[in-house]
Amino acid sequence: MLRPMKRNALLATTIALGLVAGCANTQTAATAPAAAPDATAAKITAALAGPHRSEKNRARDQYRHPAETLGFFGLKDSMTVLELSPGAGWYTEVLAPVLRDSGKLKVTSADPNGNPENYGVKRAKEMLALKEAHPEVFDKVELQIVANEIDEKYAFGEANSVDMVVSFRSLHGMADSDKANHWLKAVFNVLKPGGTFGLVDHRANVGGEVKGGYLPEALAIELCEKAGLKLVEKSEINANPKDTKDYEKGVWALPPSLSNGDTDKDKYLAIGESDRFTLKFVKP
Repeated sequence: MLRPMKRNALLATTIALGLVAGCANTQTAATAPAAAPDATAAKITAALAGPHRSEKNRARDQYRHPAETLGFFGLKDSMTVLELSPGAGWYTEVLAPVLRDSGKLKVTSADPNGNPENYGVKRAKEMLALKEAHPEVFDKVELQIVANEIDEKYAFGEANSVDMVVSFRSLHGMADSDKANHWLKAVFNVLKPGGTFGLVDHRANVGGEVKGGYLPEALAIELCEKAGLKLVEKSEINANPKDTKDYEKGVWALPPSLSNGDTDKDKYLAIGESDRFTLKFVKP
């Protein structure tokens, strides 16, 4: 049996070799999920089990793989992170407690005092309600108010101010217009040099087009690189080969939206959520 000192030394050597090997892997081919740093991984696990999350949201974990996805992006609990278009805050529920003590979480938001019929204003009010319901989790989350119009002046805040930007299922809504170029340029500008952009979106079939909520992966990469970002890794964490992508009402036929109601509901539930690409970019 190894003495404790020798055993600890052996363990340290093994970890160091693993870190060196991990740093050497910068190819763009699909890779296995990367583990988050130990302290951050523990906080992600705790956040996922937190009482602030509803059973409805927990049910999505099996499709969205939040621990593996955030580990792949390289999230650290000391980072300043900007979450784009958080909606009702599904990922915010995970990110906020992880970053609360040592880092900072910002989320983009429309002005909650705007037109109450506006989609963005409705989501902004939901985010405020979330903050008020669980101040022990969300009290330090900063709302980054953004303009309704996405143009060449569009910005997510002070330049070179965040370590990581994350976007979950947002780019497809603007990828067939010039808005995507302005939006991604704003991502580039707000990131610190060496910062990470983590992108997840509904994946169209190869050779497909922007349609029904689906976005060709190659087009997503092209748009991001046009904005100055560099692709460093891909992952199949959020892939779903059951998704045939040929439904009435597009991706929203699948859960959780189930936009076709009871029509073929069991079929859509059996498929699960959409097939998604997961991409990691850096700002050079």
